[in-house]
Amino acid sequence: MKSTFLCAAVLAAFTGPVFAQSAEVPDNLEKLSNFQSTGVTEFTFVEQGGDYAAGIEKTLAGITLPPGFKIGLYAIVPDARHMAVGPQGIVTFVGTRKDKVWSVTDRNKDRVADEVKDFAPSLQFSIPNGPCFSKDGFLYIAEQNRVLLFPAAEFFYESPDVAAFNLVAKGDLIPVEEESFNHTARVCKIGPDGKIYISLGQPFNVAPAEKLDLYNQVGIGGIIRMNTDGSGREVYTYGVRNSVGHDFHPETGELWWTDNQVDGMGDDIPPGEINRQTEMGQHFGHPWFGGGSVRTNEYKGEDVPVDVVMPAVETVAHAADLGMSFYSGNMFPAKYKNAIFSAQHGSWNRTTPVGARVMVTFIDGEGNATTEPFAEGWIDENGEYLGRPVDVVSLRDGSILVSDDLAGALYRIWYEGN
Repeated sequence: MKSTFLCAAVLAAFTGPVFAQSAEVPDNLEKLSNFQSTGVTEFTFVEQGGDYAAGIEKTLAGITLPPGFKIGLYAIVPDARHMAVGPQGIVTFVGTRKDKVWSVTDRNKDRVADEVKDFAPSLQFSIPNGPCFSKDGFLYIAEQNRVLLFPAAEFFYESPDVAAFNLVAKGDLIPVEEESFNHTARVCKIGPDGKIYISLGQPFNVAPAEKLDLYNQVGIGGIIRMNTDGSGREVYTYGVRNSVGHDFHPETGELWWTDNQVDGMGDDIPPGEINRQTEMGQHFGHPWFGGGSVRTNEYKGEDVPVDVVMPAVETVAHAADLGMSFYSGNMFPAKYKNAIFSAQHGSWNRTTPVGARVMVTFIDGEGNATTEPFAEGWIDENGEYLGRPVDVVSLRDGSILVSDDLAGALYRIWYEGN
Protein backbone atom coordinates (compact mmCIF):
# COMPACT_ATOMS: atom_id res chain seq x y z
CA MET A 1 0.00 0.00 0.00
CA LYS A 2 2.75 2.45 0.92
CA SER A 3 4.63 1.74 -2.32
CA THR A 4 1.48 2.22 -4.43
CA PHE A 5 0.74 5.53 -2.73
CA LEU A 6 4.30 6.77 -3.23
CA CYS A 7 4.33 5.89 -6.91
CA ALA A 8 1.00 7.64 -7.46
CA ALA A 9 2.26 10.73 -5.66
CA VAL A 10 5.45 10.87 -7.71
CA LEU A 11 3.58 10.42 -10.97
CA ALA A 12 1.24 13.23 -10.00
CA ALA A 13 4.16 15.50 -9.25
CA PHE A 14 6.09 14.76 -12.43
CA THR A 15 3.68 14.91 -15.31
CA GLY A 16 4.06 17.53 -18.02
CA PRO A 17 6.65 18.70 -20.52
CA VAL A 18 9.53 19.15 -18.07
CA PHE A 19 10.14 15.41 -18.04
CA ALA A 20 9.39 14.60 -21.67
CA GLN A 21 11.84 12.02 -22.98
CA SER A 22 13.95 12.74 -26.05
CA ALA A 23 15.33 10.25 -28.57
CA GLU A 24 18.79 10.71 -27.04
CA VAL A 25 17.73 9.40 -23.64
CA PRO A 26 18.47 5.71 -23.07
CA ASP A 27 15.37 3.52 -23.12
CA ASN A 28 15.95 2.53 -19.52
CA LEU A 29 15.46 6.10 -18.33
CA GLU A 30 12.13 6.21 -20.13
CA LYS A 31 11.15 2.93 -18.50
CA LEU A 32 12.17 4.10 -15.04
CA SER A 33 10.29 7.35 -15.54
CA ASN A 34 7.18 5.25 -16.14
CA PHE A 35 7.90 2.88 -13.23
CA GLN A 36 8.52 -0.01 -15.61
CA SER A 37 10.97 -2.83 -14.97
CA THR A 38 14.20 -2.78 -17.00
CA GLY A 39 15.07 -6.42 -16.47
CA VAL A 40 18.31 -5.52 -14.69
CA THR A 41 18.49 -7.57 -11.50
CA GLU A 42 22.11 -7.51 -10.40
CA PHE A 43 24.19 -5.01 -8.43
CA THR A 44 27.95 -4.57 -8.37
CA PHE A 45 29.02 -4.93 -4.74
CA VAL A 46 32.33 -3.61 -3.42
CA GLU A 47 34.09 -5.82 -0.91
CA GLN A 48 34.78 -4.14 2.42
CA GLY A 49 37.63 -5.03 4.75
CA GLY A 50 40.55 -7.28 3.85
CA ASP A 51 44.12 -6.38 2.94
CA TYR A 52 43.10 -3.33 0.89
CA ALA A 53 41.27 -1.80 3.83
CA ALA A 54 44.20 -2.60 6.12
CA GLY A 55 46.51 -0.67 3.82
CA ILE A 56 44.26 2.39 3.97
CA GLU A 57 44.07 2.18 7.75
CA LYS A 58 47.87 2.21 7.82
CA THR A 59 47.85 5.48 5.87
CA LEU A 60 45.24 6.97 8.20
CA ALA A 61 47.47 6.26 11.19
CA GLY A 62 49.76 9.00 9.85
CA ILE A 63 47.10 11.69 9.43
CA THR A 64 47.42 14.62 11.82
CA LEU A 65 44.31 16.24 13.31
CA PRO A 66 43.59 18.79 16.04
CA PRO A 67 43.54 17.33 19.59
CA GLY A 68 40.48 15.21 20.35
CA PHE A 69 39.73 14.29 16.74
CA LYS A 70 39.98 10.78 15.27
CA ILE A 71 39.90 9.43 11.72
CA GLY A 72 39.00 5.99 10.45
CA LEU A 73 38.04 4.16 7.27
CA TYR A 74 34.29 4.40 6.67
CA ALA A 75 34.00 2.59 3.33
CA ILE A 76 35.93 1.40 0.30
CA VAL A 77 34.32 3.23 -2.63
CA PRO A 78 36.13 3.11 -5.99
CA ASP A 79 36.82 6.52 -7.57
CA ALA A 80 34.92 8.27 -4.77
CA ARG A 81 34.16 11.91 -5.57
CA HIS A 82 31.32 14.10 -4.30
CA MET A 83 28.86 12.85 -1.74
CA ALA A 84 25.24 13.40 -0.74
CA VAL A 85 23.94 12.13 2.61
CA GLY A 86 20.30 11.13 2.59
CA PRO A 87 18.02 13.28 4.76
CA GLN A 88 16.85 10.16 6.61
CA GLY A 89 20.43 9.16 7.37
CA ILE A 90 19.94 5.80 5.67
CA VAL A 91 22.37 5.99 2.76
CA THR A 92 25.14 8.16 1.32
CA PHE A 93 25.38 8.47 -2.46
CA VAL A 94 28.84 8.92 -3.95
CA GLY A 95 29.52 10.18 -7.45
CA THR A 96 32.48 9.38 -9.69
CA ARG A 97 34.14 10.83 -12.78
CA LYS A 98 33.49 7.56 -14.57
CA ASP A 99 30.12 5.81 -15.04
CA LYS A 100 29.12 4.72 -11.53
CA VAL A 101 27.20 6.20 -8.63
CA TRP A 102 27.64 4.24 -5.41
CA SER A 103 25.24 3.81 -2.50
CA VAL A 104 26.95 3.42 0.87
CA THR A 105 24.99 2.03 3.82
CA ASP A 106 25.86 1.60 7.49
CA ARG A 107 23.11 -0.84 8.41
CA ASN A 108 24.09 -1.58 12.00
CA LYS A 109 24.97 2.06 12.77
CA ASP A 110 28.43 1.29 14.09
CA ARG A 111 29.73 4.26 12.04
CA VAL A 112 31.42 1.99 9.49
CA ALA A 113 29.69 1.13 6.22
CA ASP A 114 28.49 -2.45 5.80
CA GLU A 115 27.48 -2.32 2.14
CA VAL A 116 28.65 -0.47 -0.98
CA LYS A 117 26.85 -1.18 -4.24
CA ASP A 118 26.12 0.66 -7.47
CA PHE A 119 23.03 2.84 -7.63
CA ALA A 120 20.54 2.55 -10.51
CA PRO A 121 22.66 -0.01 -12.40
CA SER A 122 20.36 -0.03 -15.42
CA LEU A 123 21.20 3.61 -16.27
CA GLN A 124 24.09 4.80 -18.40
CA PHE A 125 25.78 7.54 -16.38
CA SER A 126 28.38 9.88 -17.89
CA ILE A 127 30.68 11.53 -15.32
CA PRO A 128 28.04 11.53 -12.54
CA ASN A 129 30.32 13.52 -10.24
CA GLY A 130 27.76 15.61 -8.40
CA PRO A 131 24.92 14.19 -6.30
CA CYS A 132 22.90 16.44 -4.00
CA PHE A 133 19.73 16.08 -1.93
CA SER A 134 16.78 18.30 -1.25
CA LYS A 135 15.49 18.35 2.31
CA ASP A 136 12.41 16.40 1.26
CA GLY A 137 14.46 13.48 -0.05
CA PHE A 138 14.81 14.15 -3.77
CA LEU A 139 18.22 13.13 -5.12
CA TYR A 140 19.75 15.07 -8.01
CA ILE A 141 22.80 13.89 -9.95
CA ALA A 142 24.69 16.40 -12.09
CA GLU A 143 26.49 14.68 -14.96
CA GLN A 144 28.72 16.01 -17.72
CA ASN A 145 25.74 17.20 -19.77
CA ARG A 146 22.58 16.12 -17.98
CA VAL A 147 20.91 16.37 -14.58
CA LEU A 148 18.85 13.43 -13.32
CA LEU A 149 16.24 13.45 -10.58
CA PHE A 150 15.42 10.50 -8.32
CA PRO A 151 12.37 11.04 -6.10
CA ALA A 152 12.49 9.10 -2.84
CA ALA A 153 15.96 7.74 -3.62
CA GLU A 154 16.43 6.48 -0.06
CA PHE A 155 13.25 4.42 -0.52
CA PHE A 156 14.02 3.01 -3.98
CA TYR A 157 17.79 2.47 -3.88
CA GLU A 158 17.52 -1.09 -2.52
CA SER A 159 16.19 -2.16 -5.93
CA PRO A 160 18.13 -2.07 -9.23
CA ASP A 161 15.15 -0.24 -10.73
CA VAL A 162 14.57 3.22 -9.26
CA ALA A 163 12.19 6.05 -10.10
CA ALA A 164 14.24 8.38 -12.33
CA PHE A 165 13.51 11.48 -14.42
CA ASN A 166 15.28 14.10 -16.46
CA LEU A 167 15.64 17.43 -14.73
CA VAL A 168 17.85 18.65 -17.58
CA ALA A 169 17.88 16.28 -20.56
CA LYS A 170 21.12 15.01 -22.05
CA GLY A 171 22.64 17.70 -24.24
CA ASP A 172 20.70 20.56 -22.66
CA LEU A 173 22.93 21.42 -19.70
CA ILE A 174 25.57 22.87 -22.04
CA PRO A 175 25.66 22.98 -25.85
CA VAL A 176 26.79 19.60 -27.15
CA GLU A 177 29.57 21.20 -29.18
CA GLU A 178 31.03 22.59 -25.92
CA GLU A 179 31.38 19.17 -24.30
CA SER A 180 34.95 18.49 -23.18
CA PHE A 181 36.98 15.95 -21.22
CA ASN A 182 38.33 18.85 -19.14
CA HIS A 183 36.62 20.53 -16.18
CA THR A 184 33.41 18.53 -16.50
CA ALA A 185 32.99 17.42 -12.87
CA ARG A 186 29.71 19.14 -11.98
CA VAL A 187 28.46 19.71 -8.44
CA CYS A 188 25.05 20.80 -7.19
CA LYS A 189 23.37 22.03 -4.02
CA ILE A 190 19.84 23.11 -3.15
CA GLY A 191 19.85 26.73 -1.98
CA PRO A 192 17.80 28.32 0.80
CA ASP A 193 15.50 29.64 -1.96
CA GLY A 194 14.64 26.04 -2.91
CA LYS A 195 16.42 26.29 -6.26
CA ILE A 196 19.16 23.94 -7.46
CA TYR A 197 22.60 25.50 -8.08
CA ILE A 198 24.94 23.75 -10.54
CA SER A 199 28.53 24.65 -11.36
CA LEU A 200 29.67 24.60 -14.99
CA GLY A 201 33.45 24.74 -15.26
CA GLN A 202 34.80 26.12 -18.52
CA PRO A 203 37.07 23.64 -20.33
CA PHE A 204 40.15 25.77 -21.05
CA ASN A 205 43.11 26.75 -18.91
CA VAL A 206 42.13 30.33 -19.78
CA ALA A 207 38.87 30.84 -21.65
CA PRO A 208 39.45 32.39 -25.12
CA ALA A 209 37.80 35.70 -25.99
CA GLU A 210 35.69 34.24 -28.79
CA LYS A 211 33.93 31.95 -26.29
CA LEU A 212 33.03 34.52 -23.64
CA ASP A 213 29.66 35.70 -24.99
CA LEU A 214 28.38 32.14 -25.38
CA TYR A 215 29.72 31.12 -21.99
CA ASN A 216 28.10 34.08 -20.25
CA GLN A 217 24.82 33.28 -21.97
CA VAL A 218 24.61 29.61 -20.92
CA GLY A 219 26.59 29.82 -17.68
CA ILE A 220 29.75 27.95 -18.65
CA GLY A 221 32.48 29.30 -16.41
CA GLY A 222 29.84 30.08 -13.83
CA ILE A 223 27.15 28.72 -11.55
CA ILE A 224 23.60 28.42 -12.80
CA ARG A 225 20.40 27.95 -10.85
CA MET A 226 16.90 26.75 -11.71
CA ASN A 227 13.71 25.63 -10.08
CA THR A 228 13.60 21.99 -9.01
CA ASP A 229 11.14 21.23 -11.82
CA GLY A 230 13.77 22.33 -14.36
CA SER A 231 12.17 25.68 -15.16
CA GLY A 232 13.51 29.19 -14.62
CA ARG A 233 17.15 28.56 -15.52
CA GLU A 234 19.41 31.58 -15.03
CA VAL A 235 23.09 32.37 -14.59
CA TYR A 236 23.78 33.23 -10.96
CA THR A 237 27.60 33.54 -10.96
CA TYR A 238 30.08 34.75 -13.60
CA GLY A 239 33.86 34.71 -13.94
CA VAL A 240 34.54 31.20 -12.63
CA ARG A 241 37.35 29.07 -14.01
CA ASN A 242 36.38 25.70 -12.57
CA SER A 243 34.44 25.47 -9.32
CA VAL A 244 33.96 21.95 -7.93
CA GLY A 245 32.45 22.77 -4.56
CA HIS A 246 29.85 25.15 -3.17
CA ASP A 247 27.52 25.52 -0.22
CA PHE A 248 25.30 28.09 1.50
CA HIS A 249 26.06 29.76 4.82
CA PRO A 250 23.57 28.33 7.34
CA GLU A 251 22.75 31.77 8.79
CA THR A 252 23.20 34.33 5.99
CA GLY A 253 22.22 32.08 3.08
CA GLU A 254 25.15 33.45 1.07
CA LEU A 255 26.74 31.19 -1.55
CA TRP A 256 30.38 30.26 -0.91
CA TRP A 257 32.43 28.26 -3.39
CA THR A 258 35.93 27.06 -4.25
CA ASP A 259 37.67 27.77 -7.54
CA ASN A 260 40.66 26.12 -9.20
CA GLN A 261 42.97 28.63 -10.76
CA VAL A 262 45.12 28.99 -13.87
CA ASP A 263 48.02 26.59 -14.52
CA GLY A 264 51.34 27.29 -16.21
CA MET A 265 52.24 30.51 -14.37
CA GLY A 266 54.74 28.99 -11.94
CA ASP A 267 54.72 27.06 -8.69
CA ASP A 268 53.53 29.86 -6.43
CA ILE A 269 50.98 31.83 -8.47
CA PRO A 270 48.13 32.28 -8.86
CA PRO A 271 46.43 31.45 -5.56
CA GLY A 272 43.43 29.18 -5.23
CA GLU A 273 40.19 30.71 -4.05
CA ILE A 274 37.32 30.39 -1.66
CA ASN A 275 34.70 32.91 -2.73
CA ARG A 276 31.78 34.60 -1.04
CA GLN A 277 28.84 35.64 -3.20
CA THR A 278 26.37 38.11 -1.74
CA GLU A 279 24.04 38.68 -4.69
CA MET A 280 23.11 37.30 -8.09
CA GLY A 281 25.16 38.31 -11.09
CA GLN A 282 28.48 39.03 -9.42
CA HIS A 283 31.64 38.47 -11.47
CA PHE A 284 34.71 36.78 -9.98
CA GLY A 285 37.37 37.67 -12.52
CA HIS A 286 38.07 34.85 -14.98
CA PRO A 287 39.53 35.11 -17.62
CA TRP A 288 41.13 38.48 -16.79
CA PHE A 289 42.38 37.22 -13.45
CA GLY A 290 44.04 33.85 -13.00
CA GLY A 291 43.44 33.69 -9.26
CA GLY A 292 43.16 36.44 -6.66
CA SER A 293 44.55 39.66 -8.14
CA VAL A 294 47.03 37.89 -10.48
CA ARG A 295 46.32 38.81 -14.10
CA THR A 296 46.42 36.08 -16.74
CA ASN A 297 49.08 36.31 -19.42
CA GLU A 298 46.43 36.07 -22.13
CA TYR A 299 44.51 39.14 -20.93
CA LYS A 300 47.23 41.02 -19.05
CA GLY A 301 47.28 44.11 -21.27
CA GLU A 302 43.51 44.54 -21.44
CA ASP A 303 41.20 46.69 -19.36
CA VAL A 304 38.89 44.60 -17.19
CA PRO A 305 35.37 45.32 -18.47
CA VAL A 306 33.51 44.05 -15.38
CA ASP A 307 33.43 44.77 -11.66
CA VAL A 308 35.31 41.91 -10.04
CA VAL A 309 34.68 40.44 -6.58
CA MET A 310 37.98 39.27 -5.12
CA PRO A 311 38.12 35.99 -3.14
CA ALA A 312 37.21 35.84 0.53
CA VAL A 313 40.25 33.59 1.03
CA GLU A 314 43.34 33.01 -1.08
CA THR A 315 44.67 29.47 -0.70
CA VAL A 316 48.06 28.00 -1.61
CA ALA A 317 48.66 27.91 -5.36
CA HIS A 318 47.72 24.70 -7.19
CA ALA A 319 46.48 22.84 -4.11
CA ALA A 320 43.21 22.23 -6.05
CA ASP A 321 40.44 23.22 -3.64
CA LEU A 322 37.41 21.07 -4.45
CA GLY A 323 34.41 19.99 -2.37
CA MET A 324 33.26 22.02 0.64
CA SER A 325 30.41 22.23 3.10
CA PHE A 326 29.44 24.28 6.11
CA TYR A 327 29.49 22.43 9.41
CA SER A 328 26.14 22.52 11.20
CA GLY A 329 26.51 19.44 13.41
CA ASN A 330 26.72 19.30 17.20
CA MET A 331 29.61 16.87 17.76
CA PHE A 332 32.58 19.18 17.18
CA PRO A 333 33.66 21.99 19.56
CA ALA A 334 31.66 25.21 19.31
CA LYS A 335 34.27 27.09 17.30
CA TYR A 336 33.60 24.82 14.30
CA LYS A 337 29.91 25.73 14.10
CA ASN A 338 29.21 27.21 10.65
CA ALA A 339 32.86 26.82 9.61
CA ILE A 340 33.67 25.53 6.12
CA PHE A 341 35.34 22.15 5.78
CA SER A 342 36.91 21.78 2.33
CA ALA A 343 39.10 19.30 0.48
CA GLN A 344 42.35 20.12 -1.27
CA HIS A 345 42.85 17.47 -3.93
CA GLY A 346 46.55 18.22 -4.36
CA SER A 347 48.65 19.73 -7.12
CA TRP A 348 49.20 17.83 -10.36
CA ASN A 349 52.10 19.80 -11.83
CA ARG A 350 53.79 21.70 -9.00
CA THR A 351 57.52 21.00 -8.50
CA THR A 352 56.89 20.20 -4.83
CA PRO A 353 53.39 18.77 -4.31
CA VAL A 354 51.00 20.66 -2.03
CA GLY A 355 47.48 20.05 -0.80
CA ALA A 356 46.00 16.58 -0.31
CA ARG A 357 44.40 17.63 2.96
CA VAL A 358 41.22 18.88 4.58
CA MET A 359 41.04 22.57 5.39
CA VAL A 360 38.80 24.49 7.79
CA THR A 361 37.73 28.08 7.17
CA PHE A 362 36.43 30.21 10.03
CA ILE A 363 34.15 33.15 9.23
CA ASP A 364 33.56 36.04 11.61
CA GLY A 365 30.42 38.15 11.97
CA GLU A 366 31.59 40.55 9.27
CA GLY A 367 32.13 37.77 6.73
CA ASN A 368 35.91 37.85 7.04
CA ALA A 369 37.44 34.40 6.61
CA THR A 370 40.66 32.65 7.61
CA THR A 371 41.72 29.16 6.54
CA GLU A 372 44.00 26.60 8.17
CA PRO A 373 44.78 22.88 7.77
CA PHE A 374 42.50 20.49 9.65
CA ALA A 375 43.56 17.01 8.51
CA GLU A 376 46.78 16.40 6.61
CA GLY A 377 49.36 13.74 5.92
CA TRP A 378 48.29 12.31 2.56
CA ILE A 379 51.61 13.44 1.03
CA ASP A 380 54.58 11.56 2.45
CA GLU A 381 58.16 12.73 2.97
CA ASN A 382 59.04 11.63 -0.58
CA GLY A 383 56.31 13.76 -2.12
CA GLU A 384 54.19 10.72 -2.95
CA TYR A 385 50.41 10.95 -2.73
CA LEU A 386 48.90 8.45 -0.32
CA GLY A 387 45.44 9.85 -0.95
CA ARG A 388 43.71 12.78 -2.63
CA PRO A 389 40.68 14.22 -0.77
CA VAL A 390 37.79 15.40 -2.94
CA ASP A 391 34.76 16.31 -0.82
CA VAL A 392 33.61 16.79 2.78
CA VAL A 393 30.06 16.29 4.12
CA SER A 394 28.45 15.86 7.53
CA LEU A 395 26.70 12.78 8.84
CA ARG A 396 23.66 13.11 11.07
CA ASP A 397 25.69 12.31 14.20
CA GLY A 398 27.87 15.38 13.60
CA SER A 399 30.93 13.55 12.31
CA ILE A 400 32.21 14.30 8.80
CA LEU A 401 33.00 12.15 5.80
CA VAL A 402 35.93 12.81 3.46
CA SER A 403 36.06 11.20 0.02
CA ASP A 404 39.31 10.18 -1.69
CA ASP A 405 39.36 9.26 -5.37
CA LEU A 406 42.96 8.01 -5.36
CA ALA A 407 42.56 5.49 -2.55
CA GLY A 408 38.93 4.88 -3.49
CA ALA A 409 37.63 5.41 0.02
CA LEU A 410 35.51 7.43 2.42
CA TYR A 411 37.01 8.44 5.77
CA ARG A 412 35.05 9.40 8.86
CA ILE A 413 36.38 12.07 11.24
CA TRP A 414 34.80 12.39 14.69
CA TYR A 415 35.48 14.16 17.96
CA GLU A 416 36.11 12.37 21.26
CA GLY A 417 37.39 15.28 23.35
CA ASN A 418 40.87 15.88 24.75
